Amino acid sequence: MRHIILGRSGLEVSRIAFGTWQLGGDWGPTDTAAATKAIRRAAESGVTFFDTAQAYGFGRSEQLLATALHGLPRDQHVLATKGGLRPTSGGLVRDGSAGWIREGVEASLRALDTDYIDLYQIHWPDPLTPFEETADQLAKLIADGKIRHVGVSNFDVEQMKAFSDTLPVETLQPPYHLFRRDIEAGLLPYTAAHDIGVLVYGPLAHGLLSGRLASDTPFAPTDWRSKSPIFQGDAYARNLRVVAQLRQLATEELGITLPQLAIGWTLANPAVHVAIVGTRDPDHIDEALGAAELELDDAVTQRIDRIMADATPVAGPSPESV
Repeated sequence: MRHIILGRSGLEVSRIAFGTWQLGGDWGPTDTAAATKAIRRAAESGVTFFDTAQAYGFGRSEQLLATALHGLPRDQHVLATKGGLRPTSGGLVRDGSAGWIREGVEASLRALDTDYIDLYQIHWPDPLTPFEETADQLAKLIADGKIRHVGVSNFDVEQMKAFSDTLPVETLQPPYHLFRRDIEAGLLPYTAAHDIGVLVYGPLAHGLLSGRLASDTPFAPTDWRSKSPIFQGDAYARNLRVVAQLRQLATEELGITLPQLAIGWTLANPAVHVAIVGTRDPDHIDEALGAAELELDDAVTQRIDRIMADATPVAGPSPESV
Protein backbone atom coordinates (compact mmCIF):
# COMPACT_ATOMS: atom_id res chain seq x y z
CA MET A 1 0.00 0.00 0.00
CA ARG A 2 1.38 3.36 -1.02
CA HIS A 3 1.57 6.12 1.56
CA ILE A 4 1.65 9.90 1.25
CA ILE A 5 2.07 12.98 3.42
CA LEU A 6 -1.35 14.62 3.76
CA GLY A 7 -0.37 18.16 2.85
CA ARG A 8 0.48 20.66 5.56
CA SER A 9 -0.92 18.34 8.26
CA GLY A 10 2.25 16.28 8.04
CA LEU A 11 0.23 13.11 8.64
CA GLU A 12 1.58 10.07 6.81
CA VAL A 13 -1.38 8.04 5.55
CA SER A 14 -2.26 5.29 3.11
CA ARG A 15 -3.53 6.55 -0.24
CA ILE A 16 -6.71 4.55 0.30
CA ALA A 17 -8.72 5.46 3.38
CA PHE A 18 -11.46 3.22 4.69
CA GLY A 19 -14.69 5.23 4.88
CA THR A 20 -17.58 4.37 7.16
CA TRP A 21 -20.62 6.37 6.00
CA GLN A 22 -22.17 3.11 4.80
CA LEU A 23 -22.11 1.74 8.36
CA GLY A 24 -24.24 4.41 10.01
CA GLY A 25 -27.70 3.55 8.66
CA ASP A 26 -28.07 5.94 5.71
CA TRP A 27 -27.32 3.11 3.27
CA GLY A 28 -29.74 0.56 4.67
CA PRO A 29 -29.08 -2.26 7.15
CA THR A 30 -25.50 -3.23 7.97
CA ASP A 31 -24.18 -6.73 8.58
CA THR A 32 -22.03 -5.82 11.57
CA ALA A 33 -19.92 -8.98 11.43
CA ALA A 34 -19.11 -8.51 7.74
CA ALA A 35 -18.38 -4.81 8.21
CA THR A 36 -16.03 -5.57 11.08
CA LYS A 37 -14.21 -8.09 8.92
CA ALA A 38 -13.92 -5.53 6.11
CA ILE A 39 -12.34 -2.95 8.42
CA ARG A 40 -9.99 -5.51 9.89
CA ARG A 41 -9.05 -6.79 6.42
CA ALA A 42 -8.22 -3.23 5.36
CA ALA A 43 -6.03 -2.67 8.41
CA GLU A 44 -4.22 -5.96 7.94
CA SER A 45 -3.67 -5.15 4.25
CA GLY A 46 -1.88 -1.87 4.88
CA VAL A 47 -4.64 0.73 5.19
CA THR A 48 -3.65 3.11 7.98
CA PHE A 49 -6.25 5.84 7.43
CA PHE A 50 -9.86 5.49 8.60
CA ASP A 51 -12.51 8.16 8.09
CA THR A 52 -15.79 8.35 9.98
CA ALA A 53 -18.17 10.98 11.38
CA GLN A 54 -20.34 11.64 14.38
CA ALA A 55 -23.35 11.97 12.06
CA TYR A 56 -22.88 8.45 10.65
CA GLY A 57 -25.43 7.02 13.05
CA PHE A 58 -24.34 9.26 15.95
CA GLY A 59 -21.94 6.78 17.44
CA ARG A 60 -22.88 3.73 15.38
CA SER A 61 -20.12 3.82 12.76
CA GLU A 62 -17.51 5.22 15.17
CA GLN A 63 -18.18 2.44 17.67
CA LEU A 64 -18.09 -0.23 14.97
CA LEU A 65 -14.78 1.15 13.74
CA ALA A 66 -13.36 1.13 17.27
CA THR A 67 -14.48 -2.46 17.79
CA ALA A 68 -12.89 -3.59 14.53
CA LEU A 69 -9.57 -1.89 15.31
CA HIS A 70 -9.46 -3.05 18.92
CA GLY A 71 -6.15 -4.62 19.82
CA LEU A 72 -4.17 -2.94 17.05
CA PRO A 73 -1.51 -0.40 18.09
CA ARG A 74 -3.14 3.03 18.22
CA ASP A 75 -0.12 4.79 16.74
CA GLN A 76 -0.25 2.61 13.62
CA HIS A 77 -3.51 4.05 12.29
CA VAL A 78 -4.81 7.57 11.70
CA LEU A 79 -8.37 8.24 12.85
CA ALA A 80 -10.31 10.99 11.14
CA THR A 81 -13.83 11.94 12.14
CA LYS A 82 -16.19 14.81 11.47
CA GLY A 83 -18.57 16.96 13.49
CA GLY A 84 -20.84 19.94 13.15
CA LEU A 85 -24.13 18.20 12.32
CA ARG A 86 -26.83 17.94 14.99
CA PRO A 87 -29.90 15.67 15.00
CA THR A 88 -33.31 17.27 15.55
CA SER A 89 -36.88 16.05 15.31
CA GLY A 90 -36.95 17.52 11.79
CA GLY A 91 -33.69 15.93 10.65
CA LEU A 92 -30.06 16.98 10.60
CA VAL A 93 -29.06 20.62 10.99
CA ARG A 94 -25.65 22.22 10.62
CA ASP A 95 -24.24 23.41 13.92
CA GLY A 96 -20.73 24.80 14.16
CA SER A 97 -21.29 26.49 17.49
CA ALA A 98 -18.55 26.20 20.08
CA GLY A 99 -20.70 24.22 22.49
CA TRP A 100 -21.86 21.64 19.96
CA ILE A 101 -18.36 21.19 18.53
CA ARG A 102 -16.88 20.52 21.97
CA GLU A 103 -19.75 18.17 22.81
CA GLY A 104 -19.26 16.39 19.49
CA VAL A 105 -15.54 15.89 20.04
CA GLU A 106 -16.19 14.40 23.47
CA ALA A 107 -18.84 12.07 22.04
CA SER A 108 -16.51 10.94 19.24
CA LEU A 109 -13.68 10.29 21.67
CA ARG A 110 -15.96 8.02 23.69
CA ALA A 111 -17.36 6.24 20.64
CA LEU A 112 -13.92 5.71 19.11
CA ASP A 113 -12.51 4.62 22.47
CA THR A 114 -9.46 6.82 22.06
CA ASP A 115 -7.71 9.63 23.94
CA TYR A 116 -7.20 11.75 20.85
CA ILE A 117 -8.46 12.22 17.30
CA ASP A 118 -5.77 12.56 14.64
CA LEU A 119 -7.87 14.64 12.23
CA TYR A 120 -11.10 16.41 13.16
CA GLN A 121 -13.10 17.85 10.27
CA ILE A 122 -16.09 20.20 10.14
CA HIS A 123 -18.56 18.13 8.17
CA TRP A 124 -20.47 20.94 6.42
CA PRO A 125 -20.21 24.74 6.66
CA ASP A 126 -22.74 26.29 9.04
CA PRO A 127 -24.01 29.60 7.64
CA LEU A 128 -25.44 30.63 11.02
CA THR A 129 -22.22 30.35 13.03
CA PRO A 130 -19.18 32.57 12.37
CA PHE A 131 -16.20 30.48 11.26
CA GLU A 132 -14.17 32.32 13.88
CA GLU A 133 -16.25 30.74 16.67
CA THR A 134 -15.87 27.22 15.26
CA ALA A 135 -12.16 27.59 14.55
CA ASP A 136 -11.44 29.13 17.94
CA GLN A 137 -13.08 26.18 19.70
CA LEU A 138 -11.08 23.73 17.61
CA ALA A 139 -7.87 25.55 18.52
CA LYS A 140 -8.76 25.10 22.20
CA LEU A 141 -9.39 21.39 21.63
CA ILE A 142 -5.96 21.10 20.02
CA ALA A 143 -4.43 22.82 23.05
CA ASP A 144 -6.28 20.34 25.27
CA GLY A 145 -4.75 17.43 23.35
CA LYS A 146 -8.13 16.06 22.29
CA ILE A 147 -7.55 16.59 18.56
CA ARG A 148 -4.30 16.97 16.67
CA HIS A 149 -5.18 18.34 13.24
CA VAL A 150 -8.13 20.23 11.76
CA GLY A 151 -9.75 19.97 8.37
CA VAL A 152 -13.02 20.80 6.66
CA SER A 153 -15.41 18.91 4.40
CA ASN A 154 -17.70 20.26 1.67
CA PHE A 155 -16.26 23.80 1.98
CA ASP A 156 -15.60 26.09 -0.98
CA VAL A 157 -12.55 28.29 -1.43
CA GLU A 158 -14.02 31.41 0.19
CA GLN A 159 -15.19 29.41 3.18
CA MET A 160 -11.74 27.89 3.64
CA LYS A 161 -10.17 31.35 3.44
CA ALA A 162 -12.55 32.71 6.08
CA PHE A 163 -11.97 29.73 8.38
CA SER A 164 -8.20 30.00 7.97
CA ASP A 165 -8.22 33.61 9.21
CA THR A 166 -8.57 32.06 12.69
CA LEU A 167 -7.13 28.55 12.29
CA PRO A 168 -5.35 27.28 9.17
CA VAL A 169 -7.27 24.59 7.29
CA GLU A 170 -4.97 21.57 7.02
CA THR A 171 -7.15 19.24 4.96
CA LEU A 172 -10.21 19.28 2.72
CA GLN A 173 -12.65 16.42 2.12
CA PRO A 174 -14.68 17.12 -1.05
CA PRO A 175 -16.76 14.85 -3.28
CA TYR A 176 -14.93 13.77 -6.43
CA HIS A 177 -15.61 11.12 -9.04
CA LEU A 178 -15.93 10.71 -12.79
CA PHE A 179 -19.49 12.07 -12.76
CA ARG A 180 -18.60 15.04 -10.54
CA ARG A 181 -15.50 17.03 -11.44
CA ASP A 182 -16.41 20.57 -10.37
CA ILE A 183 -13.60 20.76 -7.78
CA GLU A 184 -11.02 20.74 -10.59
CA ALA A 185 -11.84 24.34 -11.52
CA GLY A 186 -11.19 26.19 -8.26
CA LEU A 187 -10.85 24.02 -5.21
CA LEU A 188 -7.97 21.78 -6.25
CA PRO A 189 -5.80 24.64 -7.56
CA TYR A 190 -6.36 26.42 -4.22
CA THR A 191 -5.52 23.38 -2.08
CA ALA A 192 -2.43 22.64 -4.16
CA ALA A 193 -1.21 26.23 -3.83
CA HIS A 194 -1.68 26.18 -0.04
CA ASP A 195 -0.44 22.63 0.63
CA ILE A 196 -3.84 21.53 1.93
CA GLY A 197 -4.24 17.77 2.08
CA VAL A 198 -7.12 16.47 -0.04
CA LEU A 199 -9.02 13.29 0.78
CA VAL A 200 -11.86 12.80 -1.67
CA TYR A 201 -15.05 10.94 -0.92
CA GLY A 202 -17.43 9.12 -3.23
CA PRO A 203 -14.90 7.93 -5.86
CA LEU A 204 -17.41 5.27 -6.91
CA ALA A 205 -20.20 7.86 -7.36
CA HIS A 206 -22.26 6.41 -4.50
CA GLY A 207 -22.17 2.96 -6.09
CA LEU A 208 -22.82 4.00 -9.69
CA LEU A 209 -19.20 3.19 -10.58
CA SER A 210 -19.17 -0.06 -8.66
CA GLY A 211 -20.50 -1.81 -11.75
CA ARG A 212 -23.02 -3.64 -9.58
CA LEU A 213 -26.08 -1.49 -10.27
CA ALA A 214 -28.73 -1.99 -12.95
CA SER A 215 -31.87 -0.09 -13.87
CA ASP A 216 -33.95 -2.40 -11.66
CA THR A 217 -31.57 -2.65 -8.70
CA PRO A 218 -33.66 -2.27 -5.52
CA PHE A 219 -32.52 -0.06 -2.66
CA ALA A 220 -33.62 -0.54 0.93
CA PRO A 221 -36.18 2.05 2.10
CA THR A 222 -33.61 3.37 4.60
CA ASP A 223 -31.00 3.77 1.85
CA TRP A 224 -30.88 7.45 0.81
CA ARG A 225 -30.46 6.35 -2.81
CA SER A 226 -34.01 4.95 -2.85
CA LYS A 227 -35.32 8.52 -2.84
CA SER A 228 -32.62 10.18 -4.91
CA PRO A 229 -33.27 11.33 -8.49
CA ILE A 230 -29.67 10.36 -9.25
CA PHE A 231 -30.78 6.73 -9.35
CA GLN A 232 -34.02 7.21 -11.28
CA GLY A 233 -35.27 8.11 -14.74
CA ASP A 234 -33.57 8.86 -18.03
CA ALA A 235 -30.42 10.39 -16.52
CA TYR A 236 -29.81 7.21 -14.52
CA ALA A 237 -30.33 5.05 -17.61
CA ARG A 238 -27.92 7.20 -19.61
CA ASN A 239 -25.27 7.00 -16.91
CA LEU A 240 -25.62 3.24 -16.68
CA ARG A 241 -24.80 3.07 -20.40
CA VAL A 242 -21.70 5.20 -19.75
CA VAL A 243 -20.74 2.89 -16.90
CA ALA A 244 -21.00 -0.09 -19.26
CA GLN A 245 -18.49 1.56 -21.60
CA LEU A 246 -16.14 2.30 -18.72
CA ARG A 247 -16.39 -1.31 -17.56
CA GLN A 248 -15.50 -2.52 -21.04
CA LEU A 249 -12.44 -0.27 -21.10
CA ALA A 250 -11.35 -1.45 -17.66
CA THR A 251 -11.86 -5.17 -18.03
CA GLU A 252 -11.28 -5.87 -21.70
CA GLU A 253 -8.50 -3.41 -22.48
CA LEU A 254 -6.75 -2.66 -19.18
CA GLY A 255 -7.28 -5.93 -17.34
CA ILE A 256 -8.57 -4.27 -14.19
CA THR A 257 -12.00 -3.84 -12.60
CA LEU A 258 -14.28 -0.86 -13.03
CA PRO A 259 -13.95 0.21 -9.35
CA GLN A 260 -10.17 0.10 -9.70
CA LEU A 261 -10.37 2.33 -12.75
CA ALA A 262 -12.69 4.79 -11.00
CA ILE A 263 -10.63 5.00 -7.81
CA GLY A 264 -7.33 5.07 -9.67
CA TRP A 265 -8.62 7.93 -11.81
CA THR A 266 -9.19 10.13 -8.74
CA LEU A 267 -5.72 9.34 -7.39
CA ALA A 268 -4.15 10.16 -10.76
CA ASN A 269 -4.95 13.83 -10.12
CA PRO A 270 -1.76 15.25 -8.54
CA ALA A 271 -3.80 17.50 -6.25
CA VAL A 272 -5.56 14.49 -4.66
CA HIS A 273 -3.75 12.74 -1.83
CA VAL A 274 -6.24 10.10 -0.69
CA ALA A 275 -9.39 8.38 -1.97
CA ILE A 276 -11.92 7.32 0.66
CA VAL A 277 -13.50 3.98 -0.14
CA GLY A 278 -16.28 2.45 1.92
CA THR A 279 -17.55 -1.11 1.78
CA ARG A 280 -19.42 -3.58 3.94
CA ASP A 281 -17.92 -6.57 2.14
CA PRO A 282 -14.43 -7.79 3.11
CA ASP A 283 -14.06 -9.34 -0.36
CA HIS A 284 -14.05 -5.85 -1.91
CA ILE A 285 -11.01 -4.68 0.06
CA ASP A 286 -8.32 -6.21 -2.16
CA GLU A 287 -10.00 -4.74 -5.23
CA ALA A 288 -9.96 -1.24 -3.74
CA LEU A 289 -6.37 -1.50 -2.58
CA GLY A 290 -5.24 -2.44 -6.07
CA ALA A 291 -6.40 0.94 -7.32
CA ALA A 292 -3.63 2.69 -5.39
CA GLU A 293 -1.05 0.92 -7.53
CA LEU A 294 -2.48 1.96 -10.90
CA GLU A 295 -0.69 4.24 -13.34
CA LEU A 296 -3.10 5.71 -15.88
CA ASP A 297 -1.37 7.28 -18.88
CA ASP A 298 -2.65 10.18 -20.97
CA ALA A 299 -4.10 7.90 -23.61
CA VAL A 300 -6.30 6.16 -21.04
CA THR A 301 -7.47 9.38 -19.39
CA GLN A 302 -8.34 10.81 -22.80
CA ARG A 303 -10.38 7.67 -23.58
CA ILE A 304 -12.19 8.12 -20.28
CA ASP A 305 -12.94 11.76 -21.09
CA ARG A 306 -14.46 10.78 -24.44
CA ILE A 307 -16.68 8.17 -22.78
CA MET A 308 -17.77 10.62 -20.08
CA ALA A 309 -18.85 13.19 -22.67
CA ASP A 310 -22.20 11.36 -22.84
CA ALA A 311 -22.72 11.35 -19.06
CA THR A 312 -25.13 13.36 -16.93
CA PRO A 313 -23.32 15.00 -13.99
CA VAL A 314 -24.12 13.46 -10.61
CA ALA A 315 -24.21 15.45 -7.39
CA GLY A 316 -24.76 13.97 -3.94
CA PRO A 317 -26.95 14.39 -0.89
CA SER A 318 -26.78 17.24 1.61
CA PRO A 319 -27.43 16.75 5.33
CA GLU A 320 -30.87 18.25 4.87
CA SER A 321 -31.82 15.72 2.18
CA VAL A 322 -30.69 12.49 3.84
